[in-house]
Amino acid sequence: MPHVVTVVLRNDADVLLIRRSDAVGTYPGLWGGVSGYVEGAPEDAVDDARRELSEETGIDTEDAALVRAGDPLHVVDDETDREWTVHPFLFETSSREVTPNAELADWEWVQPPAMFDRKTVPELWETYRRVAPTVESIRGDESHGAAFLSIRALEVLRDEAAAIVSSGDHTDAWDTLAAVARELRDARPGMAVVQNRVNRAMYEADSTPESVREATSRVIRDALDADDDAASHATDLLSTLDDGPVATLSRSGTVTTALSAADRPLLVAESRPGGEGVATAESFAEMGRNVTLTTDAALAHVAAENDVSAALVGADTVFSDSSVVNKVGTRTLSLVARREGFPLYVVAAADKVSTDDEFSPESRPESDLYDGDASLTVENPLFDRTPADLVAGVVTESGVVDADEVQRLADERREWQKWDG
Repeated sequence: MPHVVTVVLRNDADVLLIRRSDAVGTYPGLWGGVSGYVEGAPEDAVDDARRELSEETGIDTEDAALVRAGDPLHVVDDETDREWTVHPFLFETSSREVTPNAELADWEWVQPPAMFDRKTVPELWETYRRVAPTVESIRGDESHGAAFLSIRALEVLRDEAAAIVSSGDHTDAWDTLAAVARELRDARPGMAVVQNRVNRAMYEADSTPESVREATSRVIRDALDADDDAASHATDLLSTLDDGPVATLSRSGTVTTALSAADRPLLVAESRPGGEGVATAESFAEMGRNVTLTTDAALAHVAAENDVSAALVGADTVFSDSSVVNKVGTRTLSLVARREGFPLYVVAAADKVSTDDEFSPESRPESDLYDGDASLTVENPLFDRTPADLVAGVVTESGVVDADEVQRLADERREWQKWDG
């Protein structure tokens, strides 16, 4: 039985669908993902996935990061008397430029539920679902920022609604979707943006799965625009400051976008636990930027020695008193900024404003820090809370907002909670 790979290539919240040309031996004219035969051992199918991605789309595999491999799927097509095993892979790319080979008749970037509106190769939706985000993947993700995870949460809700619409069985559909929405809200209690964006989608929907699919798709588009606009305002703000290095930590997509557009030297802290600051520093270095990577413990010393002009960080939550929850180490950086006389700005879409004042540090396992036998208390939080007086400004899609505006944003997001009683 043949083995094939199917690559789901994602950019933001869209995936690449391709229409197969007459040059392919099977299913010409139908829509699918990037695919091809496994030429070696099935356990090495990721190599075939990378080869097909490069050959069919012209996208350099160094510009497409492997996100996850899904469980193999056995497919039987009774109409053509064919059966095969699909090995699904999810890759992520920052580019939408496609250079097609002869196997592609057409291509389009779409949100995945568009698969239901087209004639596709067998089991394309199920292939996608095997690498799509889940409540569990969102709960366990320690390397991405809150904005990124909020989009993934909306995708989970959207995909569940789309599957119900496609099935035609709407029995208890609203109850099912409401349960998924609640699970998503609870998955990351320290990330207000996940809760707010899920709440908004459910608030704007009515009791039908069709409306949930439409609302989540709309909120995804608005969320991506808001994150980009906040980053643009942050870039503009940095352009008004001295030309010295900008300090940052962790891995915020919004911060990355802002700093990518600002031609400034960068100082990046490693950001334990997780150490995702290392990957952040590497990505900027690969862009040709002047980057210094340091340990969290050495950040104060290195910042003082390098005449840092500003710090720019993301936020997982902004409370109504304008205090900020972000990756642990942010409060330390804010104190360094106060001591050394440079401003610390937080860039975050308005959806990160919390509707309550409950802080969740989301502590990591004690054994990650200490697995010895001594009788001691271990504190290993993932997040800390930075007081408002240590933050020079919160930059949203509307620009820098004051305390009154933060309070108004919190009130607006409390209204979205009313879908759940």
